[in-house]
Amino acid sequence: MLGIAKKIFGTENDRKLKKLRPLVEKINSLEPDFVKLTDDALRLKTDEYRKRYADGETLDDLLPEAFATVREAAKRTLGQRHYDVQLIGGLTLHRGEIAEMRTGEGKTLVSTLAAYLNAIPGRGVHIVTVNDYLASRDAQWMGQVYNFLGMTVGCVNDHPAYGGGRQQAYACDITYGTNNEFGFDYLRDNMKYSVEEMDQRGHVYAIIDEIDSILIDEARTPLIISGPTDDKSELYRTIDGIIPSIDEAGYELDEKQRTATFNEAGNEQIENILRERGLLSGEGLYDVENVTVVHHINQALKAHKLFIRDKDYIVKEGEVVLIDEFTGRMMDGRRLSEGLHQAIEAKENVDIKPENVTLASVTLQNYFRLYEKLSGMTGTAETEASEFADIYKLEVLVIPTNRPIQRIDEEDVIYRTEAEKFKAIVDEIERCAKNKQPMLVGTVSIEKSEALSAYLTERGVEHRVLNARFHEEEASIVAQAGVPGAVTIATNMAGRGTDIQLGGNLDMRIEQEVPAELEGGDRERAIDKIKDEIAAYKDEALKAGGLYVLATERHESRRIDNQLRGRTGRQGDPGRSKFYLSTEDDLMRIFGGDRLKSMMGKMGWEEGEELTNRFMTKAVERAQVRVETRNFDIRKNLLKYDDVMNDQRKTIFEQRMEFMTDDDVSDVVEDFRHQLCEDLIDEYIPKKAYAEQWNIKGLTEEAKEALAMELPFDAWAAEEGIADEEMLTRLKTATDQAFTQLSDGIDPDELHRAEKQILLQVIDKNWREHLQQLDSLKSVIGMRAYGQRDPLNEYKSEAFTLFDKLLTSLREDVTKSVMRLLLNVQMQRQENQLQAQQAQQAPAAPSARGPMDMMTSGPVAAAAADQSVDVDFDLTDVSRNSACPCGSGMKVKHCHGKLT
Repeated sequence: MLGIAKKIFGTENDRKLKKLRPLVEKINSLEPDFVKLTDDALRLKTDEYRKRYADGETLDDLLPEAFATVREAAKRTLGQRHYDVQLIGGLTLHRGEIAEMRTGEGKTLVSTLAAYLNAIPGRGVHIVTVNDYLASRDAQWMGQVYNFLGMTVGCVNDHPAYGGGRQQAYACDITYGTNNEFGFDYLRDNMKYSVEEMDQRGHVYAIIDEIDSILIDEARTPLIISGPTDDKSELYRTIDGIIPSIDEAGYELDEKQRTATFNEAGNEQIENILRERGLLSGEGLYDVENVTVVHHINQALKAHKLFIRDKDYIVKEGEVVLIDEFTGRMMDGRRLSEGLHQAIEAKENVDIKPENVTLASVTLQNYFRLYEKLSGMTGTAETEASEFADIYKLEVLVIPTNRPIQRIDEEDVIYRTEAEKFKAIVDEIERCAKNKQPMLVGTVSIEKSEALSAYLTERGVEHRVLNARFHEEEASIVAQAGVPGAVTIATNMAGRGTDIQLGGNLDMRIEQEVPAELEGGDRERAIDKIKDEIAAYKDEALKAGGLYVLATERHESRRIDNQLRGRTGRQGDPGRSKFYLSTEDDLMRIFGGDRLKSMMGKMGWEEGEELTNRFMTKAVERAQVRVETRNFDIRKNLLKYDDVMNDQRKTIFEQRMEFMTDDDVSDVVEDFRHQLCEDLIDEYIPKKAYAEQWNIKGLTEEAKEALAMELPFDAWAAEEGIADEEMLTRLKTATDQAFTQLSDGIDPDELHRAEKQILLQVIDKNWREHLQQLDSLKSVIGMRAYGQRDPLNEYKSEAFTLFDKLLTSLREDVTKSVMRLLLNVQMQRQENQLQAQQAQQAPAAPSARGPMDMMTSGPVAAAAADQSVDVDFDLTDVSRNSACPCGSGMKVKHCHGKLT
């Protein structure tokens, strides 16, 4: 019934596309008018749109003309005209949705439409790519269109330079960069101490290229800015030496959940080994003293049993570099947390870098949810449509192809063993290479790609390998993968960003083969020669059947398989795709491959015989759906925990920004001081408590520590009928008087700058400590489930309590720091005056004591004096009535121990 209804009424996607058609027709109707415009007249359209926007027109009002303008500019600068389906893609992006467009349909060009329109208000548009190469390439390539229309284009790249260059890039109308760069710049901006130093200027509108790769695949790992801790290299190496001696029966692996845990036998074995080596404290393994050692042993087990060299990471120039499981690219600079990266470094016997503590962090989900409007484009989003809608409130619109698809997707073939599968693959590659059919061979790991490469070399089949080891050659390898007879082995072909064009890539060949100094007719002749060669190659490749995508294994995500398939059959070209599987593949093995292998053996399956069965293909897809569901749950769970922190992060960052933009924060400092007074009275003089129940001693000590003041609380409390409100009033009055006296004579502007600096520094210090506490809380909160309590609710409750403590600590630390600073300044002044008196040989008369008698002679004053007065003698054990050791002849209390 559902199928019949769809045929009659169309799908929801069809109905959405139908609604956009009138807008496309309107844009097309404007084309003849824009063709007549001169270059200068076309360029002036940007100023016209900006004025009309300022006068009250909306972006939707300007859309038809703006799109027509971009289309004409692209024709004149790039020689490319937007197809109608590309206009639909642009409309989808502008509406804040995801445009699913097949590979080769020109997504990069589509983005220019929405980017230009949304850049008209001048608030900045961010275009997010998956790697630096694409960010630079697209900024230069599409920048021709924007620059022609009078708009500025910037690019933030992954390089050490930081400051003016990035600020300038973010000040542009349109800024290109990677998701990591945008996210880390946001975090770094919120660690700065003045608005002038900040790079980003807000989060208005973002277009994310390969949005599924960025918001789905990479969303499990938060962005973290870290600082190093103490070096524990020896501990990692010692623990690494223990793992090989653990029996296989001592631990359990769950490859589905990617977990490795010790069982009871393993724990007993570890306990004995640690005791023998003198690494065990207390009675048993799980005593509190051994928490750190146990944690690192668990991480070492994961490093040895779950993380495989040349699949999950490579060792490059003495460093462990992680491999992105979805794209096969190296993730330079990315490190696993909680000592896991150090455990892998110990396993590989390379230099171990110190563990890091979190200074600032944000998940990609919460970073991109900062934008007022978000959109994206990819070749494969429909399988994750529910996640996009649930997490990001983004709808997916599937855009039809410009030309009908001619690609043939064949059924999967399954072999009993991996060796049999690889023999069949090599035979197929050899046959197609002889027929001059270009082939793209997809593998899921570097190890598999190199094993296949060895087989092909043995057979004498010429080929090229694209994986993390050849990352720099990526664009040139992919660009020529469509040449007749070319065999390209690629690890996880997702989102490579460079189209495989039959016959070869013209732009890449011109860049590589035509010298830059060649000009005029010579240059044109050289380019024409390349064009003729590519046309001839394309005919040959088409006759051979177009690009053949052969996959050596199913990925755990259907979307990655679809991206690999989508590399062939671009713009209506013929093509073919086929998956070769074996019962020993990871996905098959984890989800019942052993049973299938046993069944094939019982049925008398001969070596090298293949199984083609639609039921088996569906079974593999079901396994993929289960893995995708698990990964979605991981991402959703990560987001639930981060949402708790995100509310706190936004509060702190917004408050911090407010303080940075305010020239005078003295009212905040005063408010903190008064709130601290209230906190002290509430704690030591509880409401409705009798006077004899007051903790006056505790209050006196705490006021001395927190306020740098010694006050007569004993005398106040002894007065008849005094209440807690009166005690609070007197405390506030005393602190205000002390502050006024201490700040007397200090330039107000200088004092305001100092208060602001202290405020921001204290916020940062406390926020860092808070993040570390939340990290620790998150790592143990799961244990609450054993007590029948929901870990997430427990985390929310505990995190709220910690945040409340953070705010209390902020008030106390700011007040203490400001009072100590003022005390230091006054003591330094007195020291300077005293030295001037001594220089004049004038006798020093004892000064009359005033309100400053209330200033403490305890540890705060001593610490402040030690920080600000440069003396070469120690006053710690010297009586205040003794002669000062400086030789002045005066008593300490009237000389270097003087407080007023």
